[in-house]
Amino acid sequence: MDKSFNAFKMAQDQFDAVADKLNLSEASRELLRTPMREYHFSIPVKMDDGTSKIFRGFRIQHNDALGPCKGGIRFHPQETVDTVRALSMWMTWKTSVVDIPLGGSKGGVICDPHNLSDREQEQICRGWVRQLHKNVGPLRDIPAPDVMTNGQHMLWILDEYETITGEKYPGMITGKPVGMGGSLGRTEATGYGVIFTVREALKEMNLKIDNTTASFQGFGNVSQYAIKLYNQLGGKVLCVSCWDQQDQTSYAFYKKEGINLEELLNITDRFGGVDKIKAKELGYEVLPGDKWIEIECDILVPAAMENQITGENVNKISSNVKLIAEGANGPTTPEADEVLKKRGIFIIPDFLCNAGGVTCSYFEQVQCNMNYFWSKDEVLGKLDYKMTTAYHKVSKLAREKKLYMRDAAYMISVDRVVRASVARGWI
Repeated sequence: MDKSFNAFKMAQDQFDAVADKLNLSEASRELLRTPMREYHFSIPVKMDDGTSKIFRGFRIQHNDALGPCKGGIRFHPQETVDTVRALSMWMTWKTSVVDIPLGGSKGGVICDPHNLSDREQEQICRGWVRQLHKNVGPLRDIPAPDVMTNGQHMLWILDEYETITGEKYPGMITGKPVGMGGSLGRTEATGYGVIFTVREALKEMNLKIDNTTASFQGFGNVSQYAIKLYNQLGGKVLCVSCWDQQDQTSYAFYKKEGINLEELLNITDRFGGVDKIKAKELGYEVLPGDKWIEIECDILVPAAMENQITGENVNKISSNVKLIAEGANGPTTPEADEVLKKRGIFIIPDFLCNAGGVTCSYFEQVQCNMNYFWSKDEVLGKLDYKMTTAYHKVSKLAREKKLYMRDAAYMISVDRVVRASVARGWI
């Protein structure tokens, strides 16, 4: 990752541009361009070899005007507090744009799960809750999985929280396994949500989805389910890229006739890394990881980390590309955005495109609080409705005001949060 890149500065710059368009008051700007609360803490863990190690943890609560904060917890060795700040802000806009009664937050621990046993990871999760149990919960701040965390991590966190409070609070965290308070459809939700918005955008562009091709960055949960639904709707994926933990670099896997999802999944590890030797045997061309952006196709789907489409590589995007669907958070820098605007490439902005995950997390929370669970078809039907409705509100404003899609999405999101803050008497 580019060491000079600061995700929080990028998030603030994006907000400032929208604040100007909305003519926000100085108080509104001050309230929304910085988080309301931050928690920084140490998590001491007794390691398997008998030594003790201290891990740094964060929870950033950006804004809760619309409801309890909501946001994932990521485990990452290069995690920074500014990245968590940016992600918490983007979560505020994400919950707002899909019109669910939640605010934005984010959590992180600087660690690498690849190098930690399950027991050590469990101790990090339980230590995280011990530091934060007074500041999170079903009516305050609801965590969820994020990069390199999963349903098991969420259960450890829930169990520790319930142990401390002496009560059962299944709605205090989402992304839990089905049967333990998790929602059917949650695994698919973010990836499916990406393709629900792609489907609607292609309709507006008068393009048939079964005549389109795509290139995906990332081969984790989001990409896998997005590819699955995109294939079901008739689209063809030519390339996926992913991180190789062993080589500490990324590779892209290209096949002119289209990748076979099941085939690739059979040679993929639990962190989304594809076995390149087996891929070559299956007829895939193995390229450097950054080549995913140069593939001649109709749709690009960055679905990995932030800061991936930049001023340095944006001009490598093929002239064939008509649509970019941001499955990841903050994948496009402002410099790249300006180039994409001039080229007329249609963007589905991240906090709209990938909001399927938090929307389904909201459904999980509702189901837990009611102690009544819906069928998978019902969950995915509600998700489709929410994502489609949100997409068309943003698209309608963009067309009416001749706005870039990202600007339109921001204006709707920020306006809702400002109105809630004014109504509460904060500003």
